[in-house]
Amino acid sequence: MYAILRIGPYICGEWNYGGLPAWLRDISGMQFRMHNNPFEQEMETFTTLIVDKLKEAKMFAGQGGPIILSQIENEYGNVMDKLNNDESASEYIHWCAAMANKQNVGVPWIMCQQDQDVPPNVINTCNGFYCHDWFPKRTDIPKIWTENWTGWFKAWDKPDFHRSAEDIAFSVAMFFQTRGSLQNYYMYHGGTNFGRTSGGPYITTSYDYDAPLDEYGNIRQPKYGHLKDLHNVLKSMEKILLHGDYKDTTMGNTNVMVTKYTLDNSSACFISNKFDDKEVNVTLDDGATHVVPAWSVSILPDCKTVAYNSAKIKTQTSVMVKRPGVETVTDGLAWSWMPENLHPFMTDEKGNFRKNELLEQIATSGDQSDYLWYRTSLEHKGESNYKLHVNTTGHELYAFVNGKLVGERPNIL
Repeated sequence: MYAILRIGPYICGEWNYGGLPAWLRDISGMQFRMHNNPFEQEMETFTTLIVDKLKEAKMFAGQGGPIILSQIENEYGNVMDKLNNDESASEYIHWCAAMANKQNVGVPWIMCQQDQDVPPNVINTCNGFYCHDWFPKRTDIPKIWTENWTGWFKAWDKPDFHRSAEDIAFSVAMFFQTRGSLQNYYMYHGGTNFGRTSGGPYITTSYDYDAPLDEYGNIRQPKYGHLKDLHNVLKSMEKILLHGDYKDTTMGNTNVMVTKYTLDNSSACFISNKFDDKEVNVTLDDGATHVVPAWSVSILPDCKTVAYNSAKIKTQTSVMVKRPGVETVTDGLAWSWMPENLHPFMTDEKGNFRKNELLEQIATSGDQSDYLWYRTSLEHKGESNYKLHVNTTGHELYAFVNGKLVGERPNIL
């Protein structure tokens, strides 16, 4: 199995503090993910450490290992949009590219979602639900899709997100119809956030992601099987897709397109129908007419016979049912509780102090707790009800009076 090394060090918002250690905040002059000497020094130290360890283990492709690509930073183009292309942001992303290439890993470096101000010597790639309409900024680099979102993360008090097998297959087939070279699923195997590793926005401990392999490694059908069938067809066309010539032909409407790849004496065809409410009939050069369902792609490895259609599932559907491991709950399985092993800052005298304002929680707790307690005293003389106003951007707020819960505001953001 090939691997894409994603060093970061910022990895994503769904991980606690983006994967960055909270102690970085204590370094004088620190400014995250900008052209800032303290941050760049720490980033280079971390990157070099990871690269050196992998070189020692001979993990890069040039050493016979599985790593074929390396990624530096993560979706920084999204940050640059919000910064209105700040000069410091541009200098930072170019510094990242230069620092990465200096590591001499022997495989290309990529940057995902870096669609503006692309540094030289890196490949910008796409993340999203669909990337068929996306193309890299330079014509001399391959079209790569680093994150095809098979679902979405789970947030507290929100329903589970579901993306159908048909829609994922459509997106993959469309990507390779439009000159895609490499596609990577995010996530292909769901996972679990242990401890306090889950970040924002309001992410649960489960990171199942509706992936083809669920959080526990179970096969999720028909998603797994339908994509496996697609992979087998695309694998059989690998040579012609990567090295062949192509011709796109719109069939009376831009929503319907035939793409023909040719190499030597062989050919392969894709027929895509982007109408989401009607099937279409498409006649190819040999006179044969093919019915293409709505929002689907038909793949013909020989331009004659449809080997796969993204909307037609042949895999049997499986339904996972959650049930107790035993019919009757015994005393041994009853709810129990134990005191939390709190970090010393919360229990020693340093954890108690007076302020007349709400505090920034990470700086206050050293990122060791998600909670802060605020206490105040007042005397209520029986007049009208009081209203508590709290100016906060925290996720949760609970109010207690004389030890009794009197109100809460979950999911404030």
